[in-house]
Amino acid sequence: MGWMRGLAVGAVAVAATVGAVLLLRRASLRWGATDDELRMPLAGDDQLPQPDLVATRGISIDARPSGVWPWLAQLGQNRGGFYSYDWLESLAGVEIRNVDAIVPDLQIRTVGDDVNLAPDVALSVVELEEERHLVLRGAVAPDGTDVGAPYDFTWAFVLHPRPDGSTRLVVRERYAYLTEWAAALVEPIEMVSFLMTRRMLRGIRDRAERTASQAPAPSQPDR
Repeated sequence: MGWMRGLAVGAVAVAATVGAVLLLRRASLRWGATDDELRMPLAGDDQLPQPDLVATRGISIDARPSGVWPWLAQLGQNRGGFYSYDWLESLAGVEIRNVDAIVPDLQIRTVGDDVNLAPDVALSVVELEEERHLVLRGAVAPDGTDVGAPYDFTWAFVLHPRPDGSTRLVVRERYAYLTEWAAALVEPIEMVSFLMTRRMLRGIRDRAERTASQAPAPSQPDR
């Protein structure tokens, strides 16, 4: 009977572990996003209409879209960084400089611009509307050649103005698997992406709010 009790305890422990992992995964795929934001269509969704995995995350920023956009527009290893964990980026062997100022020369300007994840891997800007949305796609080398990723990928950054002058920044990742084993690669990548994205969103928020707080107050009309 002892072995049966041990087997039962082991089964409960395994079930509890699996349940915890599933709950963590569900939470990570929707961190910061409201139920409405999970359901709403966003720019870039039609690039991959039948994804195998979707992550939607969001954050509130006490600044107008015009104050948030410049920080989005200089994302990239070849630009202003990702405002995330320097130590984790260094551990991955990626030399990224996370800037704390808006640099005009680093800004994304048009569809077709590259946003590097690493020196030899770039995403391409496929949709862009200033102060509204930025959509990146794919994983290609800077010369345009395919790096052989087993999945297609879009990364959308969408700004929603709010009546009180603040902004909701909603970020959505969509993955379409191109091979049978793609999920085995994407799932652990997505957990790392969650950690990096959470830090990135907070980094964008902190920079935009600091810039907004330093902006001169609008002049009052003479009475």
